[in-house]
Amino acid sequence: GEGVSPETIAALDVSNHSAHWRRTQDFMAIVAPLFQSAEAPDPLALQRRLVGELTALWARTPPQGPVIVAGSTGSRGTTALFMQAVARLPQGALVLPGFDFDLPGTVWDGLGDALTAEDHPQYRFRRLLDTLDRGPGDVRPWVATQAPCPARNRLISLSLRPAPVTDQWLTEGQHLTDLDQATDKMTLIEAPTPRAEALAIALILREAASTDRTAALITPDRNLARLVTVALERWGILPDDSAGRPLALSPPGRLLRHVAALFGRRMTAEALLAVLKHPLTAAGAGRGDHLRLTRALELKLRRYGPAFPTVAVVAEWAAKQPDPLALAWSAWLGQALAGVETVATRPLADHVAHHLALTEALARGQGGADASALWAQKSGEAALVVMQELQREAPHGGNLTAFDYRDLFEAVLDQGTVRDDVLAHPRILIWGSLEARVQGAELVILGGLDDGTWPQLPPPDPWLNRQMRLQAGLLLPERRIGLAAHDYQQAVAAAEVVLSRAVRDADAETVPSRWLNRLTNLLGGLPMQGGPAALVAMQARGARWLRLAAALETPTTAQPPAPRPAPR
Repeated sequence: GEGVSPETIAALDVSNHSAHWRRTQDFMAIVAPLFQSAEAPDPLALQRRLVGELTALWARTPPQGPVIVAGSTGSRGTTALFMQAVARLPQGALVLPGFDFDLPGTVWDGLGDALTAEDHPQYRFRRLLDTLDRGPGDVRPWVATQAPCPARNRLISLSLRPAPVTDQWLTEGQHLTDLDQATDKMTLIEAPTPRAEALAIALILREAASTDRTAALITPDRNLARLVTVALERWGILPDDSAGRPLALSPPGRLLRHVAALFGRRMTAEALLAVLKHPLTAAGAGRGDHLRLTRALELKLRRYGPAFPTVAVVAEWAAKQPDPLALAWSAWLGQALAGVETVATRPLADHVAHHLALTEALARGQGGADASALWAQKSGEAALVVMQELQREAPHGGNLTAFDYRDLFEAVLDQGTVRDDVLAHPRILIWGSLEARVQGAELVILGGLDDGTWPQLPPPDPWLNRQMRLQAGLLLPERRIGLAAHDYQQAVAAAEVVLSRAVRDADAETVPSRWLNRLTNLLGGLPMQGGPAALVAMQARGARWLRLAAALETPTTAQPPAPRPAPR
C-alpha cells in the first residue's frame, strides 16, 4: 500500500548495519521475483492502482459536484494519495479529525523527522500538509462550535509534546493558569486489580444510566470490556458493545469447544459435567429431567468419584438410582459418547462429521428429535456457518490427531464475532478506539490505560530495522502508537472524562500508559499553577468510585468458619 518496489529494498545501503541485515536483504532479493510473477495484484496494490487511475481521470475531467474526505488522517500511503487528489479538486475538501490548533508553529516544524515524531498524534497531519505544500496555518476550523473544554485541550497538547522538546513543559507550563478548569471534569482511577477497575467503571456507567446521560467506555482491552459487561448484569444493564461477543464465548461456541475437548483423552468429571450442564444440552422438553439426573450424577462424582468416569461407571450408577428414567438416560449418554476417548489420527472430514453429530445429539437430548436450539439466533447461525465451512474445506485438510483438530477448530472459532438480537441499553456504550473516532458521548471512560494495552507495543520486525524502513519509504512501527495517541487526544477532549487503569494484572505490576504518565508528570511539575492539587483532586474522585466498588463486594454479614473436624 506504500508503493515500495522490491528494487527499492534491494538498493538500500546496509553497509553501516550488521551482517544480519545484509543476509535479510539477500533473502528478500530471492523471493521478490515470486511476488512479481503473480498474475493479479494483491488487494493493497490494487487499491493503489485504482487511486492512481481515479486521480488521472479527475485530472482530465474534474467532478462537477463537491468531493469531501472526512475523518481520515491519511496514515497509509494509498489513503494519502487519494486525499491529495481530492484536495486539488476545484470543489474538493478535507475534514481532518482531531487537528491540534494549540500546537505552536515551532513544534509543527519539528515534526518532520519520522524517527522522533512518528508516535506523535499530529505527525500524520504534518506529513499530509507537506505533500499538499500547505502549512498548519492553512487549516481552519470547519464549524464555529467551541470545544467542550479548551483549557483541557491546551493541557493535553502540552503533555503530548515530542520527547526532544519536553523542556517546553517548563516554559509553556507556567502559562497554564486554568488547570482547575481543565481538570474539573476529569477523574483518575488507579485500581488495584482489573476486576476492581471493571467494577468501578460499571458503577460509573450505572450512575450515567440512572441520570439519562450517554456514557461510553473506550478501550482496546476486550477482557476489560467483558468484565464491565458482566458487572453491569447485576443491575440488568446490557451495554451496546460495538465489537459484539467472540463466537467462541457464545453458548453454541462454548458447547462446540467443550465437545471438541472430549476427543482423544480420558474423560474427566469436569469435562463430562461441563457438557451435561451446558444450557444447550438437552434443550428440548426433557430439559428438566436431564438437569435432575445431571445434578444427581454430579453429587456422586464430586463426593465419591471416580476422577475419570467412564460410560460403564455412569451405567452402574444409574442402575442403583430409584429414578426410573436413570437407566434410559445413561444409555442415551453412553451411546452419544461412545468412542470419543479413542479418537486417533484420522481425516479432517471424519473429525468434523463426528464433532457435528455428537454436538447435535447432545443438543437433542434423550428421545429428542430436534437440535434447532443449537443453531438458533445469530450466535447459532454463525457457529453453523463455521461448521459448514469446515465441512466444505475438510477434504483438503489431510489427517489430524484429536489434539491438532481441537487446536484447529478453536483457532477458526476464535476468529468470529457475533452480535445477538438483544436490545442493548441505548445510552451505555462500549467502543474500541476505531469506533470512537466518529462518535461522541457526554461521559467518556478511557479504560485500560496501561503501556502494552493502550497503546499496544509494536512487534519487532525481523526483516527491516527502523532506519531501513525509513529509507525505503515504509511505515515505521511507531505508526500505530501515533494513531493510538491521536485516538486518545480526541477522546480525552470530551465534556467529562474518566481515565482508568489497573495497577496490577494477573501476572505482575503494570506500567501506566505513556500518555497518562506524561499528564501526571506535567501536573505534578506545575506547583505554582496548582497542578499537584488538581492531580490529587482527580485521584480523589477516582478513589471514591473504588471505595464504592469495594463496598459492593464486601459481605454484609460475617460468615462464621465451619467447625474444625474433631474425631473422637
